Amino acid sequence: MKTLIIYESIHHSNTEKIAKVIAGYLNTKLCKAGKVNVNELSEYDLIGFGSGIYFGKHHKDIFNLIDKLPTQKNKKAFIFSTSGVRNGIFQLPYDFDFNRQLRKKLLKKSFDIVGKFSCRGYDTYGILKYIGGISKGRPNEHDLENARNFAR
Repeated sequence: MKTLIIYESIHHSNTEKIAKVIAGYLNTKLCKAGKVNVNELSEYDLIGFGSGIYFGKHHKDIFNLIDKLPTQKNKKAFIFSTSGVRNGIFQLPYDFDFNRQLRKKLLKKSFDIVGKFSCRGYDTYGILKYIGGISKGRPNEHDLENARNFAR
């Protein structure tokens, strides 16, 4: 199965670490969302989409890319993300899902979502920098192992 992982990782490379682990296990190519050639995506059977979470959703470049895609046929996708607040210091409602908006957009393009993965990531955005950030040291080795297991 030909696979591509599309990601965006800005502040601390949290999501890039996860993307590299998944790509290493799947022996596949990584590409930043802003550098994807939309015309080449038809070559892939499975596409992973991931980024850090920014104000409750994935990076805008991921959404912008998906907006450019035609409706898909027989195309599988998986979603991954990192976030400072997920199960962190700030407890969110149990049913809160940062991947929900991306999942909805991919389903509208007729992708078959085969899985999703998320873990905490070091976050120093905004006021958090004044307290040293949250989820320091994440993703850690346990998170990376969970990402490997997800890729299986």
